[in-house]
Amino acid sequence: MPSKSRTFYGWLMTNRNSVAATEIQQFANNAFLDQSFPKQSTDFDELSNYLEGSASYLMSMTIFDEAWSEYQASR
Repeated sequence: MPSKSRTFYGWLMTNRNSVAATEIQQFANNAFLDQSFPKQSTDFDELSNYLEGSASYLMSMTIFDEAWSEYQASR
């Protein structure tokens, strides 16, 4: 059941996959290993700024944009 209070990180963790077949799954796997990821955030700008400045594992911000869209649709 979707939760309005679920953080982006909480949603992203539901996409982890050891095979990492998609870019979002790979993003989730890498975010899981990122101890500085803003885990409590639900704010697009905060997350976007963090990823642009600190997440060398994210090959393209388009991946975040796609993940954010899926996150919003699940809320």
